[in-house]
Amino acid sequence: MSWHLFAVFFASTFFISATPGPNMLLAFQYGMNYGVKRTLWTLAGLSLGLFILLLSTLLGLDVISRQSPWLLTIIKAVGAVYLIYLGISSWRDAGDGSLMKDAREMSEEVTAEYSAFDSDSESTANTPQPRSLSSAAVKVSPSNTTLFRTGVWVSLSNPKAILFFAAFFPKFINFSAPLWPQYILLTIGLFLSETIWQIIYTLGGKKLASWLDVGNRLAWLNRGCGVIFIIIAAALLAEVLNSFMV
Repeated sequence: MSWHLFAVFFASTFFISATPGPNMLLAFQYGMNYGVKRTLWTLAGLSLGLFILLLSTLLGLDVISRQSPWLLTIIKAVGAVYLIYLGISSWRDAGDGSLMKDAREMSEEVTAEYSAFDSDSESTANTPQPRSLSSAAVKVSPSNTTLFRTGVWVSLSNPKAILFFAAFFPKFINFSAPLWPQYILLTIGLFLSETIWQIIYTLGGKKLASWLDVGNRLAWLNRGCGVIFIIIAAALLAEVLNSFMV
């Protein structure tokens, strides 16, 4: 992988990571609820879950590229269609959403699902409870282990991430060159961009939310991601068509 291609990959993932998805909303909510120091446990859990999904995707692409190269072409084509779908959806569904409202809904959803998941194994007394972002005090203080496990669970509970990685990564991988050095670079780039934004959402979530909730800033951020998805999809389709013409 050339450094130019890596720079394009990092710039794309950095911009996409800025959008308030489940991981970022959880970091935002917990940063305000439990403080930066406690939320670091949640960030560690989010990173572990992301690493598991990422490793699963890369191992799958590695096996396919070695054993069924024709299937890799199909994955690129299907991935391009999926990215176009994500791009159109991101543009059309941008709307006038509120980051504060989304974070509250995310907290309530995580608490409900995580409590149900955890109820058979132990008491839910230490499970993080949903509350208003403007609340002055935390009603239930979860343990560090609970914060960590919640982060892992939220990250792993998004199987669409594997589909996204499988669709997104092939554009930036040269399958005729050694793969693992490229995998390492992709992993570092993705983790760096994700970690930076997780810390930003944890440290300055309220200020960031206030800024994004002004006018259509959040909507245009999502639309910008939609444009990136479509551009990468077009490049993938060009590669697929070129492979048939050679």
